[in-house]
Amino acid sequence: MDSVNMGAQKWEARLGAKGEDPVIIDDYMNAQYYGEIEVGTPGQKEMVVFDTGSANLWVPNTKPFLSSHNIYSHDKSSTYKKNGTTFAIQYGSGPVSGVFSADDVTIGDLKLKDYTFAEVDKTSGLGLGYRLGKFDGILGLGWDSISVGHVTTPMKALVASGQLPEPIFAFYLGNNQPGELLFGGVDPKHYTGDFSFVPLSSETYWQINMDAVKLGGDAVSSVKSAIVDSGTSLLAGPKDDVAKIAAKLGAKSILGKEYVVDCSAKLPDLTFTLGGKDYTLSQPDIILQQSGSQCILGLTGIDVPAPRGPLWILGDVFMRKFYVQFDWGQKRLGFAKAAQGASVLMV
Repeated sequence: MDSVNMGAQKWEARLGAKGEDPVIIDDYMNAQYYGEIEVGTPGQKEMVVFDTGSANLWVPNTKPFLSSHNIYSHDKSSTYKKNGTTFAIQYGSGPVSGVFSADDVTIGDLKLKDYTFAEVDKTSGLGLGYRLGKFDGILGLGWDSISVGHVTTPMKALVASGQLPEPIFAFYLGNNQPGELLFGGVDPKHYTGDFSFVPLSSETYWQINMDAVKLGGDAVSSVKSAIVDSGTSLLAGPKDDVAKIAAKLGAKSILGKEYVVDCSAKLPDLTFTLGGKDYTLSQPDIILQQSGSQCILGLTGIDVPAPRGPLWILGDVFMRKFYVQFDWGQKRLGFAKAAQGASVLMV
């Protein structure tokens, strides 16, 4: 029955949104969100993470051992053009490398002709998470200054192509159900109330100034900068700040990575103040999944070094609660309350 409902939701999402064709964002256990693109002629399907925390498109041309990834073969494309320049990028989880190539790329009903992207043959830096993962590649939606090789970013290319009604894109992340990424507008189905806008403080990541972080009524971080990052599953803050928050919540660290708390504990709200407005995550929002009597918190410590850091990363845990409009044209972020269906807790 669930699969029938899911199919219906996907088609409703496809048929909505002011005649533009949204990209369906599949959700794997609230930990990976990814959608389909096509590369080459005829189009070769690739499932990519649409990542606002990086700015390049890469897809694999080889398959890791015992994995089921879709791979791109330039020999099968009539529109492929060789480039050959080396590509290498470092993610939080490790390095990825290959070469640049050019080909046609289709995203929803949008087409980029002769677009420079990377075809990758080394993904070992992403570890088991990639080998077992549901996504094949990554499509970065960040700004030019963080583009490896200074190639035109996907969003800059889309804006320049003249295909977007407005130079914006917007994310709705489903809660254990499909979501939607819309290029060129916002989808009123997926948010309630009005948007509150915050200007970007840096055109690198989608970075803004942050007024405060509070747990209950108490300030728990002096850091004044945040990025909204669709490619990070959790909320992430400086390790010392996160350790203090975890201690106040009575949470224990597992292998120094994730925090667990007793499911029967009553947790105070975690509030981020952006542009003078409070964005509050309550207990159901910050619990990622349940394992017996232990609940995993959607919170981790990451120290981003200067000059980009220190900063808080408002990842998918935040973006499930708030519908985010990424306004490329006016260099700002817009936040509204996401119109969520019933929340589903993974056990």
